[in-house]
Amino acid sequence: HDRVNRHRPSVDELFKSVAESAGSFATGILLTGMGVDGAEGLALMRGKGAWTLAQDESSSVVFGMPRAAIEQNGVDQVIGLDEIPNAIVKHFIVESNN
Repeated sequence: HDRVNRHRPSVDELFKSVAESAGSFATGILLTGMGVDGAEGLALMRGKGAWTLAQDESSSVVFGMPRAAIEQNGVDQVIGLDEIPNAIVKHFIVESNN
């Protein structure tokens, strides 16, 4: 595979594949990282109905990747690293009750 956003494997390629194959049944989480890899794919996932999260700036070592996803309107919720596990559990409890 070719490099995408200077990376191989690429988070964007993973997220795009998930968006196409799982759509609204998927969840995407983008954590701390340098650059923009993952932002386009996460936005595509969100556009297909997936629930998407990004790590907040205060808990990120490097806020590049989450920031890029937020700027591309690819994120439903921005939260701290320590809050992500509980957010996932709460989300799926609510989903299972609907």
